[in-house]
Amino acid sequence: MKIFERCYDLCLKWAKHRHAEKYLAGLSCSESMFFPIPPDVMLAPMALSQPQKAWRFAAVTTIASVIGGVLGYLLGYFAFETMIQPLVIDMGYQAKLEQATLWFEEYGVWVVFLAGFSPIPYKVFTITAGFMHMALLPFIVASTIGRGLRFFLVAALMKYGGPMMELKLKKYIEVIGWATVAIAVVLYLIFR
Repeated sequence: MKIFERCYDLCLKWAKHRHAEKYLAGLSCSESMFFPIPPDVMLAPMALSQPQKAWRFAAVTTIASVIGGVLGYLLGYFAFETMIQPLVIDMGYQAKLEQATLWFEEYGVWVVFLAGFSPIPYKVFTITAGFMHMALLPFIVASTIGRGLRFFLVAALMKYGGPMMELKLKKYIEVIGWATVAIAVVLYLIFR
C-alpha cells in the first residue's frame, strides 16, 4: 500500500501553490505551540521544487517557528495553570511535562536548543520554558539557532541534492514514511 508516495506527491503539488509560503509560515508557527505535524514535511518539497528559494523558505520556516515558540512560551508563562495544565492532565501528558521540567532544571537553555534541532516535540519545551519562567532572550537565541540549523539543513539537502535527491526520496518515501511511523510508535510506548 503506497500511502506515503501519494502524500509526497500531494506535498509537491501544494509546494507550488501561490500561497505555499504563507501556509508554510502558518504551519511552522502553529507547530511550535500545539500542531503535531512538523514544518519539514512542507519545507522539503518546497525547497526541492524551487531550489532557488530554498534559503528563503528555510528563513520563513525558522522565523515563523521562533514566533510560534515565543507564543508557546507566553502560553506557559501566563496561562499554564488556567489553560495548559488541565489539558495536559486530560490528555495524560503529565509525565511528559514532568520529564521536560526535569530536563530544564538539569540542562537549562541547552534543552531548548536540542528540542529546536531534534524531532523532540518543540512545543512541549516552549510551553515548559514559559511555565518555568526561563529568561526570554536566551530562549529566543537557543530557539533561533536550534530551529535555524534544522530547517537550513533540510533546505540544503533539498537544494544541493536536487533531482538526485528527488529520485532518492521518491524511491524510498514508503520506507522512510513507515520507519517514521514505527519510530513514533516505539517512542510513544517508551515515554507514555
